[in-house]
Amino acid sequence: MSTGRPPSVVIAAGGTGGHIFPGLAVADALVRARPDVQVVFVGTSRGLEGRLIPEAGHRLELVDMVPFAGKERLRIPVALPRSVWQCGRVLRREHSDAAVGMGGYAGIPLVMAARQSRLPALIHESGAVAGRANRLAARFTPNIALAFDEAAASFPRSATRTVGMPLSRQMAGFDRAALREPARASLDLAPGVAMVLVNGGSQGSLRLNQAAVALAGRWRDRSDVHLVLKAGRTHADEVERQLKENGGAAVARCVSFFERMDYAYAAADLTVCRAGAGTVAELAVTGLPAILVPYPYAPDDHQAVNASVLVAPGGALMVRDGDATADNLGPMIEALLDDPSRLATMSEATRGVARPHAADHLAAWILELAGAGG
Repeated sequence: MSTGRPPSVVIAAGGTGGHIFPGLAVADALVRARPDVQVVFVGTSRGLEGRLIPEAGHRLELVDMVPFAGKERLRIPVALPRSVWQCGRVLRREHSDAAVGMGGYAGIPLVMAARQSRLPALIHESGAVAGRANRLAARFTPNIALAFDEAAASFPRSATRTVGMPLSRQMAGFDRAALREPARASLDLAPGVAMVLVNGGSQGSLRLNQAAVALAGRWRDRSDVHLVLKAGRTHADEVERQLKENGGAAVARCVSFFERMDYAYAAADLTVCRAGAGTVAELAVTGLPAILVPYPYAPDDHQAVNASVLVAPGGALMVRDGDATADNLGPMIEALLDDPSRLATMSEATRGVARPHAADHLAAWILELAGAGG
């Protein structure tokens, strides 16, 4: 980096929220560490980055890289070199000092372009099993950051460093004691009522929605438990209809999304959810006991490996998708809610996995590579 010039960092974060939100958390941490830092994102026109990154106040440069799956992969021989050239142009124009890939196919051309430009590059792997894009990108940089120790096995020829999953400042600073009362008040939860959070992710999960509806029907005559279901935008109306039909609406609330996910975690006593890398990291910092239902079609069954991060120390239970029915989940949930000491032990075990300062640690590493540390 030239003396007197603010550091410049280019981040590739695209496709799904699982890559974009950690990238935004890193960008925010970079700004906290060096308020004069210049951050630019690269991505494609296909993913959520076209909306999420500009909404967060960052500039997004589009490249023509395509995914490895489906018919689009046939365009890789043309799209990859073009995308490398486009990323190289961004690096030169921004006088970049470091490049960062947060996973996903947009990161490959950026890391390759950084290698060609003799700039330091770093990749961050968010899952417990590395994705295909990061396995390829790792061939072009020695700087590999992990969210979970388990992912090191995906990079047998590389040295890795576990920093954790970069989370938003709101989640990284989660304080259950401070949030619990206003969070429960926002959901109209009476004292002594246990809350079960069922979360199928940003798009919702048909399997978990069906299980939640049946659980609500099972508990419709109870006054000591309340179920809150994040059903996803496309499923919420149908789920509400089913809850009214089976009487579950008396003990359940359906939402399409949460304005404040930290409130949902703070109000809950137990959650049933998928095992995406971001969810696992959030459960760790919130200390929320969980029954994890890995998405069965995830490549390399990586959500089951993600789940093991919490299951192994005793912070969560895992149920396979085909077994995630009310008949199976109901007794499990009821046994846990009837055993506060076990919930407390699970919560403590879950918090033991947490790395709430991951974004700051990763930002410090990036700035060190950029020659702007300290």
